[in-house]
Amino acid sequence: MSGSNPSRDRFLARCTEFLAEVEDLTPGKDLEARLNSNYGPGNTFYEDFKKFMTDALNEDSSWIANIEVEGRHYRRSKVCGPCEETRFMSITTVYMESEEPFRGQYHKHPYGEINCVIPLTSTAELMGMQGWQGAGWTSPGPGTHHYPEVRGGAIIALFFLPAGRISYKASPGDPQPLAV
Repeated sequence: MSGSNPSRDRFLARCTEFLAEVEDLTPGKDLEARLNSNYGPGNTFYEDFKKFMTDALNEDSSWIANIEVEGRHYRRSKVCGPCEETRFMSITTVYMESEEPFRGQYHKHPYGEINCVIPLTSTAELMGMQGWQGAGWTSPGPGTHHYPEVRGGAIIALFFLPAGRISYKASPGDPQPLAV
């Protein structure tokens, strides 16, 4: 898990501390509510994630959201694959920027997802399964699928995927699971 970038390594160490606290919880709307109540803005995990990611963006670090998906306004990078230290979660950073609603690549979460949403513009929001989310968390449940969507400016998001699972084979017309 460690590498040659000290700030990335400190970021990953902090992620593993967070994942140790939530390792037995299942992604979905109940976890999303819990994360927003207990781990939202003002919580040390949230504030540390925000500082690590904004500092890395400001330094133009090569480990954060450095792979363009659709130009500079939509990019991502896998910071760490699933491993024992991360409770078998992958860790990915995604940068999206648009004033008008912008949709990224449609995808499915076979085992769900946990997303830390950090607006870089005060009005920026990410669309979650429960609606638009500014600073805080979204947590799509297992089997859910959607377009990642941003509006109102720029966000950097931290995505934790159980077993690193994500599928780009889903279609917008597919039914959602009963428990979104």
